[in-house]
Amino acid sequence: MRSRFAAVSSIAALSLALPALAAAATLQDTLVFVSTFLNGIIGLFITLAIVVFFWGLIKYLWSMDTENAHESLKIMFWGLIAIFVMVSIWGIIRLLQSTLKVTSTDPIIPKGIQVNPGYYSN
Repeated sequence: MRSRFAAVSSIAALSLALPALAAAATLQDTLVFVSTFLNGIIGLFITLAIVVFFWGLIKYLWSMDTENAHESLKIMFWGLIAIFVMVSIWGIIRLLQSTLKVTSTDPIIPKGIQVNPGYYSN
């Protein structure tokens, strides 16, 4: 049941993204579109991790004297772990970009990938 739901969701997401990919005239436009989409998803995940941490903090402050405080501490712990992992990966990618001299205005994924225009023409 769960795998069927995942398959249907994937097909729906791809069908929604298909017009945007079809409108992209070149490979460079497609890569810029995918890069922009992935950067939005990464920002969403970091925001979600911060919300989870603060949700655990609020639950902890409301239930400090009860037995639910342990559950709130676990939520805060996993929120901090998620934030740490995502920001660490962000830092590692930035370090690799500076080491390999990959220039980009975007810290996660290069926004404009230079493609030789004569290479893909017919």
